[in-house]
Amino acid sequence: MSTTRRHFTGDQKAAILKQYLVEKTALSDLCDEHGIQPNQVYQWQATLFEYAATVFQQASPRAKAETTASEEKLARLETKLQQKNEVIAELMEENIRAKKSTGEL
Repeated sequence: MSTTRRHFTGDQKAAILKQYLVEKTALSDLCDEHGIQPNQVYQWQATLFEYAATVFQQASPRAKAETTASEEKLARLETKLQQKNEVIAELMEENIRAKKSTGEL
């Protein structure tokens, strides 16, 4: 006797896990209500905890704004440093030409 597999959406899985973990619904009652095996609930729970850290690692809007501001400041400083390096290169070139003309080099 074959049965068709049921597929639960992410929202359905989250709701079932919430009933089990937050509302403390008995696992046997939950499984009877939804027609699932306890192992399925445990697999969903393991997946939930495995990926929970990624939720907290995502940057908040405030952190994103701070990151953007930092990146803009870094870009300005890099531009300023490049301009400074160009000025130093020009001055060194003039210095070398002056030394060659006076015979110091």
